[in-house]
Amino acid sequence: MRVARASGMVKLLGLCVVAGVLVAAMLFPVFGGLGLASNQAAETVDKVSADLVSVDPPLLTTITDKDGNPIAHLYDQDRVIVNADQINDTMKAAIVAIEDKRFFDHNGVDWQGTMRAMVKNAASDSITGGGSSLTQQYVKNYLAFVVAKNAKDPQYKKAIEQTPARKLKEIRIALDLERKLSKDEILTRYLNIVPFPYQIYGVAEAARAFFNTTPDKLEIHQAALLAAIVNMPGALNPVTNPEDAKKRRDIVIDKMAENKMLSRDADENKRLAEEYKAKALGVLPELNLRTSGCVGAGPTDGFFCEYALSYLKKAGLDMDQIKRGGYTIRTTLDPKASTEAKKAAEATVPKNTRGVANTMAIIEPGQDRHKVRALVANRDFGNNAEKGQSSYELPSQVTPFGAGSIFKVFTAAAYMQQKNAGISRPVAVPETYTSPVFKDGGRGWTVKNAGKYDGSSTVQGALALSPNTPFIKMEEEAGLKNVLDMAYKLGMRESMKGVNKAGEHKKGDSWSSVYDQMLRENSGSFTLGVTPASALEVSNVGATIMSEGRWCPPSPIEQILDRNGKPVPVREEPCEQVVDPALANSLAQGLSKDSVSGTAKTAASANGWSRPMIGKTGTTEDHKSSGFLGATRDYAGAVLVFTDGVAPQVICHTPVRLCGFSGTGAYGGDIAAPTWFKAMGPLHADKPDRGLPEADPRYR
Repeated sequence: MRVARASGMVKLLGLCVVAGVLVAAMLFPVFGGLGLASNQAAETVDKVSADLVSVDPPLLTTITDKDGNPIAHLYDQDRVIVNADQINDTMKAAIVAIEDKRFFDHNGVDWQGTMRAMVKNAASDSITGGGSSLTQQYVKNYLAFVVAKNAKDPQYKKAIEQTPARKLKEIRIALDLERKLSKDEILTRYLNIVPFPYQIYGVAEAARAFFNTTPDKLEIHQAALLAAIVNMPGALNPVTNPEDAKKRRDIVIDKMAENKMLSRDADENKRLAEEYKAKALGVLPELNLRTSGCVGAGPTDGFFCEYALSYLKKAGLDMDQIKRGGYTIRTTLDPKASTEAKKAAEATVPKNTRGVANTMAIIEPGQDRHKVRALVANRDFGNNAEKGQSSYELPSQVTPFGAGSIFKVFTAAAYMQQKNAGISRPVAVPETYTSPVFKDGGRGWTVKNAGKYDGSSTVQGALALSPNTPFIKMEEEAGLKNVLDMAYKLGMRESMKGVNKAGEHKKGDSWSSVYDQMLRENSGSFTLGVTPASALEVSNVGATIMSEGRWCPPSPIEQILDRNGKPVPVREEPCEQVVDPALANSLAQGLSKDSVSGTAKTAASANGWSRPMIGKTGTTEDHKSSGFLGATRDYAGAVLVFTDGVAPQVICHTPVRLCGFSGTGAYGGDIAAPTWFKAMGPLHADKPDRGLPEADPRYR
């Protein structure tokens, strides 16, 4: 008997405490200013209330191509905000019926429901919740899913803790909100905040994901299902637990009928309720779920997407904010260029070819910007290596494999500039050449050609046929530092000063950039393209030449808009006039014979190419990589073929394959050049032939 009495006293005491809390809440608007503690509490509530009115929740960020077509999404919470008139009355009625039938009658707190919950909680010796109005639920959800970043955030635990203090705060804020917002505004905000399964938040994305519709077109049984699962998205997932989800949905429909939300006629209400309860859940067989990240961009555009995000990170944009900010990131991606480049890369090197990556970058030349139009690989972008997929930034990352004789472009440019030499200047082409400037140990460094050549040529002819020996001599005369500087200026920025010879970014005190290493070692092999490179930077070299010597960063970003449609500035490096236009235009003429009479002639002819262009093939000595740089006034493009497996080997062709450490390795004209022409042919089909700039008299 004493135990029973004691228990009763405890429950009564708990009831009184909770009642006191409610009285304090009700009196708060009147007496909240009494005393320092009350003033501080009032300030806290006012601040949170103001935030609930003015601070926007996390939104889905959309990445688009140049035409505004979505290619990928980023989010922490997959949410799209809609206005009140974009949510039909059916959805609003369903949520009111199951969560707060007196919503339109109270002032933010359903005192009747709260008192009932108070008695129940006191009787159970705990605060287990219940009785919260929709306004209170909105406050709780806002604190849990907007203020808190995730479930591990301490703010999240505070938002959901079952304590009288949290309940009091929630009530006070709810009362304050109801003085600032209309009922429809609160209901709309609630429906935009609430969680659903699969990281979906808000009815807009839920309607799209589950029913492929919009919240203004939801039918009764659809709206009832969404209302049924908002507060228990895990337990009532209609995909994994359809039985319980349907039971809860049917309860919502019954509640709507009880409140005459289906019809004003009682009998018609009952009939309609049974009709809607007889319907299947109706969720899509495969939900319209959005993938967060560049995997969602698909096998072709994922590489471009990854580069765009890397570019924004380097520009100083916070990726966490991007994922939550509801931005629209319009990129420079040209879907046609991307499609044609992907087709060409795969046609030349099938995607499942073991250990061989075929990458291509396309950039549009320009005086003000160099817009990246495509970044592709024969690999599909993705995480399944067994299917030939890769999530590495293959076309844009600097790889340790060189571009071969493409680097002779830098030697020729530096030679022309330093010696005031024209493209028609004769150069000797001995079979071998021993350099007195570049050493091999204590002796002169001897270089030989990879084939048979006439004993002399012009600078233009040497660029087309690519013998080695004349470029070692030109490198001596131009000066290695000037050649290195030219490579950097024309576009090899990260490749020269951002990585070391192994392609590694800076780490440790002993790290040294390619530029510093080559200069310190006085390495004449630089002109043979032995150092790291990327298809993107090689492509931008072509864009710089075709932009009359004006370098611009290879930009993947057209425009960024915030959730309100206002432009967001992106910090980009300014364009630079890195060489005189006369030199750049003359260099373009110097590179104009490769597709006509040089190492790319066969590939050009086989693909029906006939218009003027600049071109240069390249192959590394060990045949583990090769490439091709080509450009017109419309597009600059580069293709790099390299071994992307764990055990690099010689790359052979016909068919393309790894062939150990010997055999007839592929050259730049065998794989890389055909890829370029297969892609660029369709891209130029509807463009007028604008020719090439004329060589300046100083450099003819």
